[in-house]
Amino acid sequence: MSQQFDELINSFIDNNVGIAGNFLSASLSENLQQNIYSLQKGEQMKYAGIGNEAIAEATQKMRGDKIYWLDKKNNNVHEQKFLDRVENFIDHLNKTCYTGINDYEFHYAVYEQGSAYKKHKDQFKTDNKRKYSLICYLNNGWKPADGGELLIYQNEKIQTISPNAQKAVFFKSDEMDHEVLTANKPRMSITGWLKRS
Repeated sequence: MSQQFDELINSFIDNNVGIAGNFLSASLSENLQQNIYSLQKGEQMKYAGIGNEAIAEATQKMRGDKIYWLDKKNNNVHEQKFLDRVENFIDHLNKTCYTGINDYEFHYAVYEQGSAYKKHKDQFKTDNKRKYSLICYLNNGWKPADGGELLIYQNEKIQTISPNAQKAVFFKSDEMDHEVLTANKPRMSITGWLKRS
């Protein structure tokens, strides 16, 4: 288990952007996909706004994804397994890097065909509790023609990351400008933040 954690942390130390190709098991990734399909069928995925609760703007044109927040109270066994994995990663991160992370929040994110998310940072202007962004992808057989890549801007360089199933991406929330290119077919992930209060 710690091999994927170390891969994510070591690549972050090397490049300020951590990537682990198999952060999620194939079965967990598949089951989380099925959760999204069930949420879509029940019309529970809602268009995301921008900003925190105090300044959220639901009619914005900055982003086009639909989201649903994960919560242990949802009593979903696959969400529980995912959040357990996150907690284990936080424990490993705190022990090896002394980050002091003590909270987190995650949501499912679905970009329907033709949707994107313009260049932005993940930290609110009025709240700096988000320290690290962690994105886990759920897209089987994703191809370059499918679009939807994550672009991360760093030192006048652009890193392009494909949203393949099981992959995780990890970076500092207040430092990295990033965007999601237009998806040419539905694109699924779990996106969240490791927080320090």
